[in-house]
Amino acid sequence: MSNRTPALGFIFITVLIDVIGLGIVIPIFPDLISQIGDMSYAEAARIGGRLVTIYAVMQFVFAPILGGLSDQYGRKIVILISLLGLSIDYLFLALAPNIALFFVGRIIAGICGASFTTASAYIADVSAPEKRAKNFGMLGAAFALGFIVGPALGGFLGAYGLRVPFFVAAGLTGLNFIYGLFILPESLSKEERRSFTWKRANPIGAMGQLKKNPIILGLATALFFVYIASHAVQTNWSYFGAEVFAWKPKDIGFSLTIVGLMVAVVQGGLIGFFTKKFGNKTTVYVGLTMNLIGLLLFAFVTQTWMLYSVLAIYVLGGLAGPTLQGIMSSKLPKNEQGELQGGLTSLMSLAAVFGPIIMTETFYFFTNRNSDHYFPGAAFALGSIFSLVCLLLCARTFRRLPEASTSNIS
Repeated sequence: MSNRTPALGFIFITVLIDVIGLGIVIPIFPDLISQIGDMSYAEAARIGGRLVTIYAVMQFVFAPILGGLSDQYGRKIVILISLLGLSIDYLFLALAPNIALFFVGRIIAGICGASFTTASAYIADVSAPEKRAKNFGMLGAAFALGFIVGPALGGFLGAYGLRVPFFVAAGLTGLNFIYGLFILPESLSKEERRSFTWKRANPIGAMGQLKKNPIILGLATALFFVYIASHAVQTNWSYFGAEVFAWKPKDIGFSLTIVGLMVAVVQGGLIGFFTKKFGNKTTVYVGLTMNLIGLLLFAFVTQTWMLYSVLAIYVLGGLAGPTLQGIMSSKLPKNEQGELQGGLTSLMSLAAVFGPIIMTETFYFFTNRNSDHYFPGAAFALGSIFSLVCLLLCARTFRRLPEASTSNIS
């Protein structure tokens, strides 16, 4: 296809702006929800968890639907409609006067945000086979960069008003829509399209493919538990900081930027070093052990410097997930890789349905005004238990594999 370079650049910018739009509002949620609902941070965390959950449910349901629609009608129209919907939704949230309308807004955002599937399909369409892995890596870079820039920008803008980040996110997404409308070429010719069928647009069916191989099923189940554990940080971080350290949006944004930078270093550089030096199995064990220890220590920090010190341990947990995916990928032929990744994506979305509720309800139980046992770090402690379950499941599955299967994957 001609125009590959500008098309890839547009998809990178699309994903980057989408992730910035998600990250830009995270630092202001604790104060905004507390203010709108006239509630404590403990109560705001419960609401925040439910907002994340409804977003995840919509993504879980609509990701395969939008992917199927893009197979029939083309990638461009689906991406553009999603961008326009997100832009309108950010404006809606900027003006929403109550919590109920925030739920409506997150439903719309979850549906439109499911366009990540279509963006990935676009990458596959325009990439030569030998460059496909590199170009998919570009999407990962966009995610990492978005979660570095988004929270930092949100924390800065939140100082000028808790609604300001929504207006900026709406403007960025709207500009991206206009750019795509006039610049983005269609990647899927009419001859290559297929009819949409509800049977194939099924997230449960996508996860069901993981059962075909018992090794993959064991490791995928382990991944599910570590995905749940991750929400102790992903969903609770802002509320924990506001409750324990009296953080404001600027402080939350700064902290999340540090988290993003450290995760980028681990996943961008250290994984390759560890797997080459120690092999995949050892890398998984090191990652899960650091994840477990980091979460457990987070539960008992009382000073900001302690939190950042423990963070250096916790982010090494990021060694495990991509390495597990690499091991699973090595067990299947090339023509089943897309099916595997689709199943793992659905599994991650399912974890995002349950994880936020589990962790924010735990935070609420131990921090609300009527709690007999004040323990704001309880969700982190619970996350460490889920990490332990993941570690045990991996150990059991690895025992069924020959040593060569968990050595370095070229």
